[in-house]
Amino acid sequence: MKACSLIDKARCNCAVVGVYGTTEASRLAYLALYAQQHRGQESSGIVASDGRRVNRHVGRGLVADVFSDQALFATLGGHMAIGHNRYSTTGASHLVNAQPLVANFREGPFAVSHNGNFTNAGELRRRLEEQGSLFQTTTDTEVVLHLIARSRAQDMTARIAEALLQIEGAYSLVMMCNGRIYAARDPHGVRPLCLGHKEGSWFVASETCALDLLRAEIVRDIEPGELIEIHDGVVESHRFAPLTPRHACIFEFVYFSRPDSRIFNENVDRVRRRLGKNLALESPAEADIVISVPDSSNTAAVGYSRRTGIKFELGLIRNHYVGRTFIHPQQDMRDFNVRIKFNPVKGVLQDRRVVVIEDSIVRGTTLRQLVSLIRQAGAREVHVRVSSPPIISPCYYGMDFPSTSELIAAHKSVEEIRAWLQCDSLAYLSLEGLLKSVAHDDEGYCAACFTGEYPIPVEDNYSERVHEPL
Repeated sequence: MKACSLIDKARCNCAVVGVYGTTEASRLAYLALYAQQHRGQESSGIVASDGRRVNRHVGRGLVADVFSDQALFATLGGHMAIGHNRYSTTGASHLVNAQPLVANFREGPFAVSHNGNFTNAGELRRRLEEQGSLFQTTTDTEVVLHLIARSRAQDMTARIAEALLQIEGAYSLVMMCNGRIYAARDPHGVRPLCLGHKEGSWFVASETCALDLLRAEIVRDIEPGELIEIHDGVVESHRFAPLTPRHACIFEFVYFSRPDSRIFNENVDRVRRRLGKNLALESPAEADIVISVPDSSNTAAVGYSRRTGIKFELGLIRNHYVGRTFIHPQQDMRDFNVRIKFNPVKGVLQDRRVVVIEDSIVRGTTLRQLVSLIRQAGAREVHVRVSSPPIISPCYYGMDFPSTSELIAAHKSVEEIRAWLQCDSLAYLSLEGLLKSVAHDDEGYCAACFTGEYPIPVEDNYSERVHEPL
């Protein structure tokens, strides 16, 4: 009997949340984290405060498991709270790395939650250690705590801004200290972060789906290079970095974000429909039905179906109750990893020519097994269409495929991938088709995973140590 991972996707980075101005702050932070569970499933945590006392609870696993004891919220009292869901894109997956992190400053406890990656964290950490800093975790997030603690600026806002100017990479940060909540986004705006309001309370979250659950008004995105400060019921905006071209992560639209969210001033659902429609224009197929690999490909499949006129069907059913690991049966079942998560609908697939819409291919092992399952269910032909370009390069800004060796398209041609998948045809959306799917021509996107062109500098040997102690 052994545990086995189900992961054959780019794992998302993290989710952050901040709540200010309500005695239900920790419970609302919990709900916001619950809505953003898709952004991190290794650990979850909340730090709450009444402006003087600070209480923290973190744990390994899903939000509902970490906060299953209702009594916890009595200890997490106060009118403000910040929270975090984590996937380990830097630092090992240990409880010591769970966020929010808390450090004791002269002004009082300082808490921070981080979504993204600091691409110069190794260099900063070495410099700080030479100056006497002692690190308690292996995550890059702790770097920002030490930078703020060492700042000699006169007030906390200036100290945070000074620290952020030393950091390179992708980050959306939510912080709490001395009765105030701060939130900041890196100057390139790689990761999403939004501001919400409801009946005198303020909210910050990675995605708007969290605000929807709380029935809060979506006020706006936190701007790239902006630091906001929430206190006494008001929001103050500070620009800590000069204006620079935006490089929002386009993969947030392809896969990471929930389709009901609005990020980078775009509705995710609408963009994914355009991805499917543009894919249909570029790579039609003679087929009887279109199916998706649920759930992240559902919307693109609808777009493909509508543009081609080929009927959309539910050909694969996903088991939503499978955790990140499960126990194998003792007998040898090479495709059990996929069978535990997906089951083909034979009545839909039998004797049909099938177009399978997938949002992206990282390693391809899951898709290869899915093609086999679809054939076993009776499909006559299987045509795979991917609503993004081939992933050929690692991501250093918060996505978990840092090694080129993991990326099938970095080593194989499209025809070689098709042969390996054992499908009848394979086509990817072009980079031009991807960029046409986002409406704002005057706004910039990072597509480094598809092009190898990195808009933010990355320190030497970053990919070698990204999951190791810094």
